[in-house]
Amino acid sequence: MHRKIMLACFVLLAINTLPARAQVIVDMSLITCQQMLDAPPERQQLIAWWMRGYFSAAKNFSMIDFRYVDYNTKIVTAYCKKKQNRGETLMSAVQKNAR
Repeated sequence: MHRKIMLACFVLLAINTLPARAQVIVDMSLITCQQMLDAPPERQQLIAWWMRGYFSAAKNFSMIDFRYVDYNTKIVTAYCKKKQNRGETLMSAVQKNAR
C-alpha cells in the first residue's frame, strides 16, 4: 500500500514539474550516476526526492525521517561522484549504499 502511495506522490510531483506540452517518461532503473550528476539542479532535486521515496518504500517505512533520508542521499551522491562509479546505475548505487 505504501509503495502505491509513494508512486502516486512521485507521479504527481513529476507532472507538476514538467512543462504542460511535454510528456516525458523516465525509467529510473536506467539513470546512471553520471546522468544524475550532469542533470540541472531542479532535475537533481526531483531525482533525490524519488530516491527518498524509493528508499522509504523499500524499507516499508510509513513515515519519513528527513535527517535519515538526507543522510542516505548524501552517501549515494558521494558514491556517484567517485570516478569509478559514474557509469553505475543510480538504482544500484541506492541499493548498495542506503541504510
